[in-house]
Amino acid sequence: MAASITTSVPRRSTDQGSAARRKRSALGLLAWLCGIVFFLPVAWMVLTSLHSEPNAATNPPSIGAPLTFQGYREFFGASTGVSPWPPLINSLSASVVSTLLVLVLSMPAAYALSIKPVRKWSDAMFFFLSTKMLPAVAGLLPVYLIAQNTGMLDNVAVLIVLYTSMNLPIAVWMMRSFLSEVPVEILEAASIDGAGLPTTLARIVAPVVAPGIAATALISFIFSWNELLFARVLTGVVSSTAPVFLTGFVTSQGLFLAKVCAAAVCVSLPVLIAGFAAQDKLVQGLSLGAVK
Repeated sequence: MAASITTSVPRRSTDQGSAARRKRSALGLLAWLCGIVFFLPVAWMVLTSLHSEPNAATNPPSIGAPLTFQGYREFFGASTGVSPWPPLINSLSASVVSTLLVLVLSMPAAYALSIKPVRKWSDAMFFFLSTKMLPAVAGLLPVYLIAQNTGMLDNVAVLIVLYTSMNLPIAVWMMRSFLSEVPVEILEAASIDGAGLPTTLARIVAPVVAPGIAATALISFIFSWNELLFARVLTGVVSSTAPVFLTGFVTSQGLFLAKVCAAAVCVSLPVLIAGFAAQDKLVQGLSLGAVK
């Protein structure tokens, strides 16, 4: 009896280990399948952009058709002479500047709502979130009239202000979750050493929550880069952004798939590059509890 008991324990632990390995393998396979499903449209878009218009328009699409860069040459104005660089620069300027402003404004707000909590901080957090409940189209006319009366139509500055105000509530919520993970002992030691609020935020808090800052900056940049509604209405020729420029490829002559896919690939590259550059910090930042 004693021998049977002693031999059954290792067997049970071995079975549990095998079950855990099978579970991890199944989850890994599921993750790969989900990644492939999400990546397939992007791969198809890139492949279509490398085809000629007749081959891209076939139904079903011709996968083994000859590859060409004609769609990219059309995007950069080979036949029309219209350069995409001004809209790309406008989008980059509005996205980068608004993201920097969002970080500068959200850090002190999140610090006050987490590390040095104000009275009724939950009400303040709900107020930040309630500003995102209004549909963007509902505020389009008032924003347009304000921009028109202040002479800010067709100006990148109005987009910077709008993108900052639109992304600030989300950034405050995210940064508050990141800052709540900062050990209080570090802040107490800084206070004893005589560090003020700017020094504490810049030299102590920021390095600790660097992954969270990277995640917040990347999400704000993506939202700003992809915004179309306000950019379409508030800008014209001078300050049009990349998404607005992208809609110009859908003309009355028809939808040219190869050209549109090439334009979409070029417009998506800055976001993809930023995501790959901040990939490690983005994963660390999201695992801190900003998105649960």
